[in-house]
This record gives sequence, C-alpha cells and structure tokens, in this order.
Amino acid sequence: MPDDPQTLYQSVCQQAVDIARLESAEALLGWDELTKMPAAGAEHRAEQMKLLSGIIHQRWTNPRLAEQLAILAESPLVAEPHADTAVNIRRLKRKVDRLTKLPQSLVEELAQTASLGQHVWRKARAEDDFAAFRPVLEKTFSLKRQQADAFGYDECRYDALLDDYEPDERTANVGRVLAELRERLVPLVAAIAQSERRPNSALLQQEFPIERQQRFGRRLSAAIGFDYSRGRLDETAHPFCTGLGPNDCRITTRYDARSFGSALFGTLHESGHGIYDQGTPTEHYGLPLGETISLGIHESQSRLWENLIGRSRPFWQCFYGEVQEAFPEALAQTPFEEFFFAINEVRPSLIRVEADEATYNLHILVRFELEQALLDDDLPVADLPGAWREKYAHYLGIEPPSDTDGVLQDVHWSAGMVGYFPTYALGNLYAAQFFAQADADLGGLEPMLARGEFHPLREWLRENIHRHGQRYSAAELVERVTGKPLSSAALIEHLRAKLGPLYGA
Repeated sequence: MPDDPQTLYQSVCQQAVDIARLESAEALLGWDELTKMPAAGAEHRAEQMKLLSGIIHQRWTNPRLAEQLAILAESPLVAEPHADTAVNIRRLKRKVDRLTKLPQSLVEELAQTASLGQHVWRKARAEDDFAAFRPVLEKTFSLKRQQADAFGYDECRYDALLDDYEPDERTANVGRVLAELRERLVPLVAAIAQSERRPNSALLQQEFPIERQQRFGRRLSAAIGFDYSRGRLDETAHPFCTGLGPNDCRITTRYDARSFGSALFGTLHESGHGIYDQGTPTEHYGLPLGETISLGIHESQSRLWENLIGRSRPFWQCFYGEVQEAFPEALAQTPFEEFFFAINEVRPSLIRVEADEATYNLHILVRFELEQALLDDDLPVADLPGAWREKYAHYLGIEPPSDTDGVLQDVHWSAGMVGYFPTYALGNLYAAQFFAQADADLGGLEPMLARGEFHPLREWLRENIHRHGQRYSAAELVERVTGKPLSSAALIEHLRAKLGPLYGA
C-alpha cells in the first residue's frame, strides 16, 4: 500500500535536502578552487568534481524519486498551485524530469571539463594566450551541444541551455526584449556622445591602496545589508557569489590599486547577490521554496544595489565624506559633483564588469549572439577572437588590443555556463522596474538613502521577492510585484533622469 501523500511528501523533501547538502559540498570545492587552491591541485580537483557531480546526478535521477514525484503530482497536495507543497512538488518534478534526460557520463565529463577549463582559462587570460584556451573551449561547446540535444527543444538549441538559468524563458523573447532596449538606448547613448560635457575620469585612476579598498568595500557591503556573520568576502580573478547553505554565503571581488570603481562596485554587486541568498527562507533550505527563481531575478538584486543605489546621488551624499577620509590623497580636494559625474561616466569600454549603466547591455548582446553561433556550430572556436573584435567594433565602436581584454575576459564559457549571459540584461530591466515600484510603495527612497537607511528597501525586497523562493516564475513575479510585464521603460527612464542632467542630453 503506497504511503499517504503527506508522508511521501516528507520523504521526497528529505531526499532533496540531502542532495542540496551534497551540492553545497560541490559548491565549496568550486569556491575553494577559485579563491584558495594552489594551481597544481587543478587535476585532482577536477576528479573530485567529476565524482561528486556523478553522485549528485545519481541521486536526482533515482527512478524511485521520479515515481514518488509522479504520485505526488496527482495528489491533493498540488490542488492550490501556489501552496508550499504544490510549489515544491512541481519544481522538484520539473528538475528531476529534466536531469533524467542527461546521461551520467555526460554530467561527469561536463563537471571535469569545467573544473579544468577554469584553470586553463586563468592561465591563458594572464598570458594573453587564446591558443592555449582554444582546445578546452572547443570541448566545452561540443559537450554543451550534447547537453542541449539531450534536453531537447522546440525552437532552437540555445533554448535548452537558457532554461538552466532562466526557467521557461525563450531565446526569441530575450532577443525581442534586447532589441527593444537597444532601440531606446542607442539614441540616448548617441546624445551623450555628442555632448561637450565630460567627467574627469582620471580622478578615479589614481592610487587607491588595496588594503583601504578592502576595508571601505566591506564597510559599504555591510551597510547595505550583507550579513558577515553568515557570509564572507574574498579575492578572485573574476568576482562571483556562491551560497553554500542557509548561513554560509561567499562573495568575492578583485582589486586594482589604480582603479577606484573596479573592486567597490564589484563588491556592491556581489553583495546584492548575497543579500538575496541570505533573504531566502532558511526553513525551506534544499527545497524550491528556499531557492532563487532565476538568474535574471538574481541579477536584478545585484544590479539594483550596484547601480540604482551604489551609483546614485543620495547614496554618495551619505558616504562621500567617508570615502574622502579613506582616500584623502586622491579625493580630499575633489568636489562632490566632480566625483559623482566620474562614477557615472558613459563611455564605450572593453571590460563588461566595468562597463557603465548605459552601454553595459551592448556587451551582453555581443556574448548573446556569439554563443548562439558557437552552439549551433556556425562559428568555429578558432575564429572567435576575430568575431569578438568585429562585434565590439560594431556595437561599441572599439576593438580590444588583446584577447585578455577581449574574448578571454569572462570566466563563464570556461566553466561551461552557456546561456548565462542574457540574464545580466534581464537583470538590469528587472532591477529598474523593481526599484521604481519600491520607490512608489515606500513613499520616496531618496531621503532614506541619503540618511544611510537601507533597511526599508531591503525589507521590501525580502517581502516582495526573496521570501517567495520559486513560488512564481520570473515573469509572474515581476507582474505580481509591479503590475506590469517586463519592459525596458523603467530602465530607460532611470538612465535619462540621471544621465540627462550630467551630460545635458
């Protein structure tokens, strides 16, 4: 006689939590690999990742788990679609059904290649040596084609991989949204380019001692709400955030003694990711209700704190005195308005993570188009550096002088993260739309931000976004919170309101 639905549900939940604990061990190995592990440990770490990913895949694809979820999917526990039980059952079944399509050998090879690939990428990037990286990139895209074909798709191969990061989204819709944004963005960027007003960007490229950057970045990170009793900040080649459990969130950044913004805004960005992770319900750890819904929504939180808060006038009205005290040699004599204009400069640049708000999404278009061509075998990996330079010349009017500042700048492809990049652009759009709604709901954010009061906004985000986990899809969530479907209107309005007065555009 089968278990009653409630007993069966509890069993399935326990299995999911146990797998989540294994996944957290895998994530810890990945964090260590990118922050602390000696280079010589790369091959052994790749074998560890291969073994652990295989064990995790076996757990998720256990036929008994699939059978139990199939029974629960027909039970009274799913009658109310947004009830806790229904959400967990529906999302777990979706995940199990999807993973069951993948052969374990492919899962293990993907994990091993990603681990070794990141090691090869770091060395190739440091030495500006794309030729050394090419073989692992060719293998990665070959494996990702196999993965996409195993998942299956209705419209295009890219859809199958995009779904890993943005569930239920489609390549065609992302392309439509980005095209709409580009149409609205290009005239604004053109008007700014024609303006005679230019910030003194050199003031941000003076000497900013790294140890002081570390202290000040941590200070601002804690001020906006990243909880250091449940997280930590470390240094790496490419900033990232990873959650290892309900009370263990790791964020990273990178430092440049001659750049004020690189580490600071990177730290605020990753802190935004961390605040989201720390805001998910700990009582649902390991279950869909305790996990974030999509990387686009995740990115909305990081971009909101980095740009809509961290590059805003009231934020620096609160903290400019402190930054002058932290870096007196560079900024003590710099007027506030000059500093504020400099951190909001609009200028086509080579590096995505350091791009300004207005041109950032052009960097995403380059990657979005190139990885589709690579995945469909329309672009040989050997031709990628040249294609990258052509895209940058077309979209941003500049060409990288080296592959280090070009095709080798991002870690994503080396780690097998194909389909990830569009979520950054979606995140920018979600961020602006959420921020506008929060501003309306809270009666105006500017006075709070100028006083350093971030708690009301953080609690608004927690109440409206974080606490729901995967209860709603990304599209459902944004319409539920803002009353409107996703569009570029809020982002364009934000950019015009801030950049127009600075540039007279």
